[in-house]
Amino acid sequence: MSNLPKLERFNENVLSKYQIYNSIFTTLPFDTIDDTGVLLPLLHKVCEKGFQLEKNPTEIVDHFFEKYQENPTEKEKTDLLFRFIQFIERQVVLFDAVEDAAYPVVNNMDGYGTLRNSKEFAYLNNKKDELKAHLEDFKVRIVLTAHPTQFYPGTVLGIITDLDKAIQNDDLLLIKKLLAQLGKTPFYKKEKPSPFDEAVSLVWYLEHVFYHSIPKIYNYIQDHIYDGKPIENEIIDLGFWPGGDRDGNPFVTTKITLDVAERLRQTALRSYYRDVRRLKRRFTFDGVHEILARIEKRLYKHVVRSYAKVNFSQKILLEELYAAREIIVNNHQSLFVEELNDFINKVRIFGFHFATLDIRQDSRVHHQAFTQIIADLHKTGDTTFPKNYLSLSEKEQIEILAVVKGTIDPSILTDEDAVKTIESIYALKEIQKRNGERGANRYIISNNQTALNVMETFAMLNLCGFENELPVDVIPLFETVEDLENAEDVMRTLYANKTYRYHVSKRKDKQTIMLGFSDGTKDGGYLMANWGIFKAKEALTKVSREFDIEVIFFDGRGGPPARGGGKTHQFYASLGPTIEDKEIQLTIQGQTISSNFGTKNSSQYNLEQLISSGIKNEVFTKDQLNDTHRELMDDMASISYKTYVDFKNHPRFLPYLEKMSTLKYYAKTNIGSRPSKRSNSDTLDFSALRAIPFVGSWSQLKQNVPGFFGVGTALKKYEDAGRFDEIIEFYNASDFFRTLLENSMMSLTKSFFGLTAYMADDEEFGAFWKLIFTEYETTKRLLLKLTGHKELMENFPVGKASIEVREKIVLPLLTIQQYALKKIQELQKSNGSIKEIEVYEKIVMRSLFGNINASRNSA
Repeated sequence: MSNLPKLERFNENVLSKYQIYNSIFTTLPFDTIDDTGVLLPLLHKVCEKGFQLEKNPTEIVDHFFEKYQENPTEKEKTDLLFRFIQFIERQVVLFDAVEDAAYPVVNNMDGYGTLRNSKEFAYLNNKKDELKAHLEDFKVRIVLTAHPTQFYPGTVLGIITDLDKAIQNDDLLLIKKLLAQLGKTPFYKKEKPSPFDEAVSLVWYLEHVFYHSIPKIYNYIQDHIYDGKPIENEIIDLGFWPGGDRDGNPFVTTKITLDVAERLRQTALRSYYRDVRRLKRRFTFDGVHEILARIEKRLYKHVVRSYAKVNFSQKILLEELYAAREIIVNNHQSLFVEELNDFINKVRIFGFHFATLDIRQDSRVHHQAFTQIIADLHKTGDTTFPKNYLSLSEKEQIEILAVVKGTIDPSILTDEDAVKTIESIYALKEIQKRNGERGANRYIISNNQTALNVMETFAMLNLCGFENELPVDVIPLFETVEDLENAEDVMRTLYANKTYRYHVSKRKDKQTIMLGFSDGTKDGGYLMANWGIFKAKEALTKVSREFDIEVIFFDGRGGPPARGGGKTHQFYASLGPTIEDKEIQLTIQGQTISSNFGTKNSSQYNLEQLISSGIKNEVFTKDQLNDTHRELMDDMASISYKTYVDFKNHPRFLPYLEKMSTLKYYAKTNIGSRPSKRSNSDTLDFSALRAIPFVGSWSQLKQNVPGFFGVGTALKKYEDAGRFDEIIEFYNASDFFRTLLENSMMSLTKSFFGLTAYMADDEEFGAFWKLIFTEYETTKRLLLKLTGHKELMENFPVGKASIEVREKIVLPLLTIQQYALKKIQELQKSNGSIKEIEVYEKIVMRSLFGNINASRNSA
């Protein structure tokens, strides 16, 4: 079966099985979904045919009710629509489970981009030593974030996991029972989750997926590349944002930060406790059994009785395990030693922290809080800062900020944000004591614009009682096009400061810098954001190397291409020698966690792809842009940027999002704990709007504007000038440019303008819709011309096939959503009843969930 082409494997193991299990699912009797399974396929056919005949969603839904229902009341109509939504949500879950179960069959676990493939290729090319040297200091850091793009509760995740296993075993009876369970299990919460709730849902992945997949990769590298010898480098690190990310989330408190850190610690120790109990069944011989019994007892005190103050740490645990291994090797012929080695590797990788809890806050909040801290210190007679500090130049302020030390008492502070900021730093210190330094040793400054932003954070950290060297990485996050352009000057100022440079030297001469794709795309459009980040990385690499500092880039990447997602490993493999690449760090969020890392197989495969992309870039090939390519990229990015900014400044841009999309409904859902915008204003402020609801709203419209707008116009300039051959040559020669456009093609593939074609006749927004559609048509036509393909994603048939199935499943859902939006508009114009409007608003909100999860990387 594995010899079949990948698309055939997909059709046989995913598509065919889904059709079989879906036919079972549609006949199951549910309490509230009696005839829904029979009617839904009919609605699906009506939708498909209706859009072919260029009908609008209202006409399609009305036609369905006329044809298949006898004079239904409005309540009967909306009740059935709600049942359809419930059913489709579960069809998406079923398809997820079938696709997950077939993952190792469809994706060759030893094929291209896997570690085995990379190892064999290195050995064939006599590059074994280069491969080993590369892996000695190369790392991949996956940082899990709880942005509002994933709503599966833990109960549903458990069903998906069980369905996955049952489908792999072809256990039809169990599958039927699980499908029945799925039909009766609630999918959404009536109340918004707290940041702690979000953390708990993501810890599920740590415990049930990453705890198993990461050591498996590490063990393979140790056994097959290092011949069983120890490796000093962990190779894969985990990061964690829920509970530590305060940026725009007023619900993240100091208590929640500490509670999340404790949950991470307890989960790691609980996993160790289970492993030690299992190991005791193997190591029953003298000397070893006693050590394991001692470890078990100490873990029990921590996990069951929560004895957090017992003197126990990763270092102590490893010392015990190393002693046990020495006895096994010397006295017991290394019997079962590989099982102990596996456990030792887990403890080395996950420590007592499981994943590093990052603290993040906006620079504007910092600045306001810091200004108030200085005023409060002055009131108490504190002389840490001179009286005229706030009137000094930025350069003079930085000189003072570099050297301040002390211990601020939060009780003297009068500003709430100042108290929260200082308390979060004290929480960071507490976490380091309990979980080890890796428990929380990174402070990220979002919306970072100046060196002063970094130094204010640096000073606040130093004013919280860190007596010796500061055991924290201060990480600026550059997001907008302007901030990316200024990033080099900001870092040069910091590196030139002797105190800050000394701090970096104590952090192993490494400086982490975060770059935000999401807000970059929202600010400057697809091409400019990607090219702006590429150039910023080059400039930051250059200035860091000048100061003998190794820069580490941390990418704020979402699921879709519009937020830096898409084919991530291909993106990293395409970076050249002008960009530092000793580590790959990226955020993983929403459905991208469940789709790319939701099972042990998918997690292992995608982690290996990321590691192998680093190997490819460092050991084998270096894709370097020449001057001609740079000129082309600069020009296209500029054209695209102007096109996008003009579009963004269009007088109908914000009203269109407000009135015609689902934007305002993101804030009303109970998916995530964080507000959908940074300000509390009732009016829509584009700068305060978060990237996720922005990108997600375009996705719900099936327009995916942030992933392509401006690309077509940039390409058309070269077609009109008779220079399109230059773009074709660039595409064929550059992995970077090719990956960029292939990811944009994914955005186009997930677009469906037939859904909203009725808007072309809208009196207020018709011309604006046509503007978007024209750019879509231009981009699609020219990308097909550029690639020589007849269809989008022609060279990724399995990805294309998966998208087509998912889009087909949710077509009725999208139609219902547009029908409801149109109803709301009509009722508002005619002063319809508030209760009726609320019903249709609820339909819109409920339809968000299924669309998000079906698209997987759409928001």
